[in-house]
Amino acid sequence: MSDQTSNGGFEVSHKRTTPRGEFAVYFAIIFAATLPLACLTWALSILKNGNAGGKGPIKRAWSQANIITPMIFSA
Repeated sequence: MSDQTSNGGFEVSHKRTTPRGEFAVYFAIIFAATLPLACLTWALSILKNGNAGGKGPIKRAWSQANIITPMIFSA
């Protein structure tokens, strides 16, 4: 029978965790960067179609930041 405790009983976890503060800072920067473009596309959508298209500029910028930020931390 083999000895299962040869590594000293320590279990090694390879799970990487991202500090929530760092994620929030990156999210805020990306949100602030995408907000002007989201406002512009929202305004152009109103001028072109006569309606807002369902999402407001803040919700659009929020969803874009919510997509982009995890991509940065996954690499």
